[in-house]
Amino acid sequence: MNASVRLSASSLRAHRRRFAGTFLAVFLGVAFLAGTLVMGDTLRASFDSMFGNAARGTDAVVRSADAITTPGESQGVRQPVATDLVKTVEKVPGVAAAVPDVRGAGQLVGANGEPIGGQGPPTLAGNWITDPELNPYRLAEGRAPQRSGEVVVNRGAAEKGGLRIGDTTTLRTPDPVRVKVVGLATFGGEDGMAQVTFTGMTMADAQKYLTARPGEAATVQVRAGPGVTQRELVDRLTAVLPQDVEAITGQESAEENNEMIAGQFLSVFTLFLLVFSGVALLVATFSIHNTFAIVVAQRTRENALLRALGASRRQVTVAALVEAGGVAVTASLAGLAGGIGIAAGLQALFPAIGFPFPEGDLVVTGLSMALPLAVGIVVCLGSALLPAVRAGRTAPLAALRETAVDTSGASRPRAIAGTALAALALAFTLSGVLVSRSIWPAGTGAALALVAFVVLGPVASSTAVRFLGSPLARLRGVTGALARRNALRSPKRTAATASALMIGVAVVSLFTVFGASLKATMDQTVSRSFAGDVAVSAPSFGAGGSGLSPRLAGAIQELPEVDTAVGLGRGVAEVDGEGRALTVTDPVALARTFDLGTVDGSLRRLGTDGIAVTEKEADRQHLTTGDNAQLTFTDGTKETFTVRAVYDRSELAGDYVITRAAWAPHRTQDSDTLVAVTFDDGVSTDAGTAAVEKTAAAYGNPEVQARDAYAQSSAGGIDMMLTLVYALLALAVLIALLGIANTLTLAIHERTRELGLLRAVGQTRAQLRAMVRWESVLVAAFGTAGGLGLGAFLGWVLVRASDGASDSAFAFAMPPAQLAVVALVGLAAGALAGLRPARRAARLDVLRAVAAE
Repeated sequence: MNASVRLSASSLRAHRRRFAGTFLAVFLGVAFLAGTLVMGDTLRASFDSMFGNAARGTDAVVRSADAITTPGESQGVRQPVATDLVKTVEKVPGVAAAVPDVRGAGQLVGANGEPIGGQGPPTLAGNWITDPELNPYRLAEGRAPQRSGEVVVNRGAAEKGGLRIGDTTTLRTPDPVRVKVVGLATFGGEDGMAQVTFTGMTMADAQKYLTARPGEAATVQVRAGPGVTQRELVDRLTAVLPQDVEAITGQESAEENNEMIAGQFLSVFTLFLLVFSGVALLVATFSIHNTFAIVVAQRTRENALLRALGASRRQVTVAALVEAGGVAVTASLAGLAGGIGIAAGLQALFPAIGFPFPEGDLVVTGLSMALPLAVGIVVCLGSALLPAVRAGRTAPLAALRETAVDTSGASRPRAIAGTALAALALAFTLSGVLVSRSIWPAGTGAALALVAFVVLGPVASSTAVRFLGSPLARLRGVTGALARRNALRSPKRTAATASALMIGVAVVSLFTVFGASLKATMDQTVSRSFAGDVAVSAPSFGAGGSGLSPRLAGAIQELPEVDTAVGLGRGVAEVDGEGRALTVTDPVALARTFDLGTVDGSLRRLGTDGIAVTEKEADRQHLTTGDNAQLTFTDGTKETFTVRAVYDRSELAGDYVITRAAWAPHRTQDSDTLVAVTFDDGVSTDAGTAAVEKTAAAYGNPEVQARDAYAQSSAGGIDMMLTLVYALLALAVLIALLGIANTLTLAIHERTRELGLLRAVGQTRAQLRAMVRWESVLVAAFGTAGGLGLGAFLGWVLVRASDGASDSAFAFAMPPAQLAVVALVGLAAGALAGLRPARRAARLDVLRAVAAE
């Protein structure tokens, strides 16, 4: 073992430049993974501290006991509690103070006329609590609201909207309210909780604008007296509270709020980054394996001499693994330091892009360091295992060979195994997308397809490189022909080098195809379901924002240019025991503005006890027209509704429709998410839009869009997602390029004598550089072509499997322009990767190169 270690150490010192690409691949992968984990731990600890500080004075929270949760939402909707409960709570022994806490949606309009926030994080409004210990917000500037129309705004929202103390603006509740900013507040010592906005009003204003009825509050905040623990206080409160009201500790409330605001975001965001860390490390695996495979092939004579001098197979294998371990440990340790640097950089960058990163030191845990270190070492050693075993199998007689070029390539067993894997992958994917429409068999088939591509790479590389390189011989003459022959020299090596780029391009292509399909789905949905001329839209409660005023549709309906204006509101109820979202609207106007497909029954007869259901949901609930369904609302009321209509399409109309009159007794803060408008005959789109915009301006200036623009804006978040995906995948592509560059550099070292002879017979430096660069482009072209094919296939699989797993109908779209850009970027990347090896090859001394062994 000592001899193996000494041999490995001397080899690393003598040939350290050979492992530069491997070092960088491991370093980048580990740094990305470590940075993701450190950033997640830091964000989590910062938010925990912020919410803990904000709720420090609250010992108990009294709220409605039951919540209705609809599919796709983690936080249920609760009924308000009566403010009269404050008197009951104050009489409980151990209670020092109790105040009602009114909460609702309220979106501020900034100084530029644009709403602040609302595309994800909630925009909240409520009463300003005068007890400083029970108020999670702290007044930082100005004063508390004292008169109607005065508000306190969290400082982060004010800065984002360009608002200062003394400014007057509009608060959407969703009815527009003119308010004057008299104070700025912080939350838990921060300017805000993530991008959540808060507007504090007087109690009278909060109940007037945020509740359906006076005398209601979201919760009652309670502070305990000296010597009373939170648990003791909750036990005492539970004994006197009504059956439909519960008490939880302040700590439990803070944890729930933290999970609602930060927990889900952090989990999804961290998982998102971890997936791309995995892609980067997978790409690095191919690059590392290829490097060690080439190094072992080049040192065949050296290993054979060691075997001839008495070294055992085990010693040669261990020496190769120790060499790989040295690179792995060094690169992984450097990657940990790089990961901490990445997290620190993101901590400074986040506020600049509009996401306040809570202040505090970086949190570096043992797990966030140990896991990337272990992954980096395992990936590197695992990638080097097969080449190390191959090194140990070197026969002593190999020392007599003239050269040590790796000529392994496609074999019959590989072709058979790859074809079998491809057939199995096709069977699984077709089963998942055509038979059962399930994501699991489709995902299994996609994974098998990736493995089949890798296994078949050497088999396909010769044919693919001949085809892709055929124009080179005609366009670049001898230089192009030599580049193609060099790429064909070792099919296995060419395939392994290209596989790293193939995976990166495949993932890019996958998301490109899926993103284009999502856009096509949205266009199809709007074109098929929305028969109106313009849409007035605002984010719903679940996506931030305060929604639209329910009075807006009526105001637009009165315009002479308008034929029909219908607002779509949102309610929640349990339908036969299952939480469901309800569309609250005028069903007659809905049928005129939206294409609901075939309607069985009558939408005109819903009244206050009728409901309309989609065909898919009716089948799921075993309902037909004339059947009864029991609805349980958040206020605990149970009512029997009769199914009076079953309609076909639900994309924009929702699965359940009731009238506003039926929803009115159970509503809390009423709002619409969309107002669909149809113009009278003869009214131009421009004239009608101008009239609607003028009316909407008085209701907080929501966005008015034509049908096509509404479809595009609905899919606007997809482009943002793709931009982030491309930025993250740039790391994987960079690692793949390092692999190509490293392979070419090692190949140049391997072909030193050959290159010297070419120069001796008249090849110029420029021709030599061009030959190496075109070889790099051919390898990249092979990887890019394979990645495009695999990515498009996986994109189709994902779209079809999602179509079966979702209630919505997905449309598949292949974006040729975007995929062409991906192909060009892949080829340009190959040319870039070949620059340094080409320059190095051109600098070789001719006489020394000819004399090299």
